[in-house]
This record gives sequence, C-alpha cells and structure tokens, in this order.
Amino acid sequence: MANKKTQREYFMDLIELAQSAGRNDLVAFAEDRIEKLAKKGDKKPTKVQIENEAIKDTIVTVLAELDNPTTATAIATDARVNVSNQKVSALLKQLVADGKVVRTEEKGKAFFSVAED
Repeated sequence: MANKKTQREYFMDLIELAQSAGRNDLVAFAEDRIEKLAKKGDKKPTKVQIENEAIKDTIVTVLAELDNPTTATAIATDARVNVSNQKVSALLKQLVADGKVVRTEEKGKAFFSVAED
C-alpha cells in the first residue's frame, strides 16, 4: 500500500494550488483547517491514563524491591498494586515499550525486571 497522505498534507497541497490560482479564500480556509488539526492533537490525558501512570510507578517500585525477575501474576498479587492480572500485563507491556522494564522469557513464561539505567 502506498504512503497515504495526511489531512495536513492535503491542505498544504490545496494552499499551493489556491495560491497559484489566486484564490485567497481557499488559502484562508486551508490554513484555518491546518490550525484546527494542530489543536486537535493537543489533548490532555484521560482520568484512566493518569491513574495508570500511578499504577505503573507502583509496579516499577515493586520490581525494584524484589531484585529478581518476577511474573505479572506475582506483581498483581502484591497488596500495593491492587489491580487485575490482565491490567498488570497491559501496563507491563507499556513499561517495556517505554524502556523502564525488561521482559525475559524462560520456558515460555515471561519474567519482568527493572531496566538498568
């Protein structure tokens, strides 16, 4: 599949065409739309995302205190974490993507530990 253009790229093309045709009204319209697209990208984190960040910090703290690679189930059973195993797994995946946690596998079982600085 070829690279798809974004709305911003289409509006930039429209500006070029409108300027060459002398259509200032279309230029103003396209610039306004580009400005609205920029505002649309500036969103605040949701309530759940803010709560998840706190849980992620707790998970990293628990992993740091344990000193050895641990499973998601063991982390979920810790009293400080207090969320389901599925949620811990999802948050661990995010932490691995952020580079804060390292995932290793032994005999098909995933173990997590704090990433070295």
